[in-house]
Amino acid sequence: MKFLSIIRASLVFCVGGFVSSSYAQESRWGSPEEETVKFMIAAEAKWASSACSPQPDLKEVIADDFQGTSPSGRRYDKAKAIATDTKSVSRDCQLGEVKVRFFGDSIAIAYGAESAVSKAKDAKETKHCLIWTDTWLKRAGKWQIVAAQDTNIPCSR
Repeated sequence: MKFLSIIRASLVFCVGGFVSSSYAQESRWGSPEEETVKFMIAAEAKWASSACSPQPDLKEVIADDFQGTSPSGRRYDKAKAIATDTKSVSRDCQLGEVKVRFFGDSIAIAYGAESAVSKAKDAKETKHCLIWTDTWLKRAGKWQIVAAQDTNIPCSR
């Protein structure tokens, strides 16, 4: 009888654990009026603008352990993420629509788009368009981007 009580208590504990962990995994779309969403979109705008001009504030937003994947499939780290190649600066850097989805209190995924016009070695200008997914993590009360995935897409004129 005592053994059955222990099994019942264990089952209740396990089921309760599943219920509470599934509750913590619920997600919601952020509202554009939320301060955290405004902060994230402003940071994403700075990052999109970094192809056109240096954005020194990015070093605070990109986590030290950041890893990104470029459209070519190459991995890049924080140093590359915040660098601006002054020899091949683009123009007309634009941030498109950004939507933010929260997963609990400390994880968010930003889905967005951006574009820029760059000049090739033959001086021909080409518009480049990206869609991307950035993973944000809140550590010690501070939101930072810890991962990014970028994909080239055809630009709509």
